[in-house]
Amino acid sequence: MWFIFGLIAIAATCLNLYLYAIGKDYKLAMAMAMGLAFTALTVVADYSMVSNWVKAEDWSALMDVVPIMAAALWVLTIISILLNIAPVLLERISKK
Repeated sequence: MWFIFGLIAIAATCLNLYLYAIGKDYKLAMAMAMGLAFTALTVVADYSMVSNWVKAEDWSALMDVVPIMAAALWVLTIISILLNIAPVLLERISKK
């Protein structure tokens, strides 16, 4: 499930950047909000998966996946936030 949410988050972010690139109304709240909302859903779904591993006491899965996954989720979430607000920041810079 986290993979599907991640793909939707990427698609919504790309839509937001595409609308900015072609000069359309990139401030479409739906595209920006969807990108960030699905990023949050990806993190929550991933956390739920880890919770299931804890309940099942699958310690090897936790030791193998969680350290790398934690760092990746931080980096990808920060990138998602920056990409979703990039058009707004670029417009402000170009107006100055």
